[in-house]
Amino acid sequence: MLKFAIPAVAALGLIAFAAQSQATNSDAQTGVAPMAWHLSHEGEMAKLAYGVANSDQLALMMTCEPGQAQAVLYGDVKPVGPRIQKASMNAVAIDPLSGGLADEIRLSVEDPSLKQLAQRGRMAVEGDAGAFELTATRDERKLIDQFFAHCGHRGV
Repeated sequence: MLKFAIPAVAALGLIAFAAQSQATNSDAQTGVAPMAWHLSHEGEMAKLAYGVANSDQLALMMTCEPGQAQAVLYGDVKPVGPRIQKASMNAVAIDPLSGGLADEIRLSVEDPSLKQLAQRGRMAVEGDAGAFELTATRDERKLIDQFFAHCGHRGV
């Protein structure tokens, strides 16, 4: 019986080592995914986010429902100089991602910062890292147009 046990244990050890080595190599080969604009729908709500695809890593997210002329924004960055209106007068919830307050703002789709995004694919923002600009590629601008059309804002 010992003749079978020792080779079996050795084989299992080699398989485990190979699996661990392959997982480590694949992690090293994959780089950090780029941030970009993404559009998704959850029921009637449209979500336009700037972040890493298929992850919870986002800098900014906007949501709206059909026909509404306002978008709710939240994330680590905020548009520069918007006319901010708190989205809710209720107690502010804790953001499970950052552990901080989930600070949401409500902006009209006519707000200059949102119009700049819709018309030119650029949005000036500020956050803990300072002020900078989020930009959109040609394909991303199509997603942005779809988002604003969903919100009921046409002719931006």
